[in-house]
Amino acid sequence: MSDLYWLTDEQMARLRPYFPKSHGKPRVDDRRVLSGIVFVNRNGLRWRDAPSDYGPHKTLYNRWKRWGEMGVFLRMMEGLAAADADPKTVMIDATYLKAHRTASSLRVKKGNLGRLIGRTKGGMNTKLHAVTDANGRPLSFFMTAGQVSDYTGAAALLDDLPKAQWLLGDRGYDADWFRDALQAKGIQPCIPGRKSRLEPIKYDKRRYRRRSRIEIMFGRLKDWRRVATRYDRCPTVFLSAIALAATVIFWL
Repeated sequence: MSDLYWLTDEQMARLRPYFPKSHGKPRVDDRRVLSGIVFVNRNGLRWRDAPSDYGPHKTLYNRWKRWGEMGVFLRMMEGLAAADADPKTVMIDATYLKAHRTASSLRVKKGNLGRLIGRTKGGMNTKLHAVTDANGRPLSFFMTAGQVSDYTGAAALLDDLPKAQWLLGDRGYDADWFRDALQAKGIQPCIPGRKSRLEPIKYDKRRYRRRSRIEIMFGRLKDWRRVATRYDRCPTVFLSAIALAATVIFWL
């Protein structure tokens, strides 16, 4: 019992505003079910292997699937982040997440975006693009297939950037269009220039050192086994696992 994870009353009070309303029959104990969902995702278990203390595994899975499709877990993270973030300086980066063989089918159905899994030198991967605040706490995510350029993630996250003074990024984000777009939003880029540039780019090296915090954030997310290894075929379900991990680790 002591090895199991349980959300506290204070944590439940912070999460409760994001729960969907119950229609008709009252829901099973939210604290028990959500704690079980966290335990399964953190430890990389199959749903049927969830400890019996959390109740029937079908109840855990059905709640996970239903709330994931509704975007509840993503709203939890974004809502708590919007209330508590320190957005004066933001950081952007991307990381690879290994896709397990149970998830890594490249078959794309007609009219479907696919599973967002691509073949890279390291095998089958999904790429997670992220923006964090000055303390390395995630504000927003965007997922692509592993072989997709960092520029694609940067363009997708651009509109959701908060009002910030600085944006820190590595050389992978050194593009004139991206710098111009940031300055148009009133954000000063702190991005070193690519070595191929004829004229070197000046940037604040002392400020740039803070970028290690976003790398630490990715490392902490990967402590959750269902994030470090993608078992889910559906990209929406996998993004829910990432958002849940970010909420528990950084915002509760």
